[in-house]
Amino acid sequence: MYYPISRTTVLLAVLAGCASLPAGATEPRYNQVSLRAEVSSEVAHDRMHVTLYSEAQHEDPAQLAAQTTHSLNQALRQARQAKGVIVSQGSRSSYPVYDDKGQRIVGWRERAELRLESGDFAALSQLTGELMKSLKMGDMRFSVSDPIRKQNEDALLKDAVAAFRARAQLATEALGGSGYRLVNLNLGSGGGYQPEMRSASMKFSRDAMPTPEIEAGTREINVTADGTIEVQLP
Repeated sequence: MYYPISRTTVLLAVLAGCASLPAGATEPRYNQVSLRAEVSSEVAHDRMHVTLYSEAQHEDPAQLAAQTTHSLNQALRQARQAKGVIVSQGSRSSYPVYDDKGQRIVGWRERAELRLESGDFAALSQLTGELMKSLKMGDMRFSVSDPIRKQNEDALLKDAVAAFRARAQLATEALGGSGYRLVNLNLGSGGGYQPEMRSASMKFSRDAMPTPEIEAGTREINVTADGTIEVQLP
């Protein structure tokens, strides 16, 4: 049997569904302003990184490997005697060398790296000059260590929040508000973490091997404050 449904029954069903929604689920928010504040400081690099390498070519790959290993081990023994220097082996690779037509292998070429790191720039610079008697320099770079980075970030954190509050007050006054409340605030940091590549200039003397001349430079570390405020209008 067919039972007709009246418009009143449908309306009551819709109202009942709306009443079941959680309170404030669709509550609109007004007078919201997104703001960003950033503070920064220049921090001197306190870590020095040097990559040296041995590279040679030979017809016999076994003799080439032995020659490369001997050169690298000799440099490792010398580098480990330096105080305050972290020594590690980098990449090592070998590849064939072909003739002019690119059809026949005429030899092999091998390259092995030695990586050095220290906060004592003078000691590492001197060691680098000594090792360059038998090795070549791949690159020299500088970075900010994690403790120094964190120390500067912590100092900038309060400044970033203060700068955000100052901008929030300016925005409130510009809109003619009587005050504001903070909806959300995100703090972030950047800069000073990745090593900076720098070329090494050389200075020569008659009595010593060439020693890299150090110019570490600085890195900018910044802290940002991104957030949203809700301006209270009279």
